[in-house]
Amino acid sequence: MSQPRQSRALVIVNTNFCSSDGDVVFPTRGGAKREAEKLSNMLSRLNYKVKLMHNKTAKEIEDLYQQECCCEHGEYFVSIISSHGKEGIIFGCDSEPVMLTRIFQILSSEKCPVLTKIPKIFFIQACRGEEFDQGVVVECDSGEPEPEREPDCFSDYLSIPPQTAVMFACSPGYVAFLNISGSMFLQALLKVLEGEERHLALNRLMTRINWEVAFCCQARGTYEGCKEMPCFVTNLLQEVFPFSA
Repeated sequence: MSQPRQSRALVIVNTNFCSSDGDVVFPTRGGAKREAEKLSNMLSRLNYKVKLMHNKTAKEIEDLYQQECCCEHGEYFVSIISSHGKEGIIFGCDSEPVMLTRIFQILSSEKCPVLTKIPKIFFIQACRGEEFDQGVVVECDSGEPEPEREPDCFSDYLSIPPQTAVMFACSPGYVAFLNISGSMFLQALLKVLEGEERHLALNRLMTRINWEVAFCCQARGTYEGCKEMPCFVTNLLQEVFPFSA
């Protein structure tokens, strides 16, 4: 009797950012690498085959998702992205943008039929704008400031592939917090995966993460008291239990 295929997880963490001419463009993301390593180890213990990638360019990030289209997948596909960003975009370590819609396009039913019926779950730790929820942490995962505008992210939601859930560290237009101990969002995810809440259905698990960040986390240091509110979007058609190993 053959063994069931192992579910796969792709974890991408960028901590150092330079332009093509070698100039440092964004701040170093202290604490992000260690946090990603802890999450990768946790997913491995939950029987995922984990690929952890550090400091990848925009092109390399797209290539990593292209490679997933050629792999044998198990019951679920999980991806964690930790980088600088803005609404609808995460940045490669070369400071070049990757549109989230591009990642979703790569994993669409037309481009990646092997994943069509498999639940695809994303956790994205990156800023989605420059606004602060009554404050800011010493370091945040954002790019350069831009003119103030209303976030236009609905098209991103419409572009997600079938059978997909995407959870963001923060609400549209806001920053996501990070310090040397890690991020509010991914630390909350790690806490949930380490506890009994990992047995919850995915939508309830994500709601639990929302609660954990909203009520148990706040920025420290210069901007003491700043808050963060994760959010998620899903077009899954049934309850799934991706971490109940």
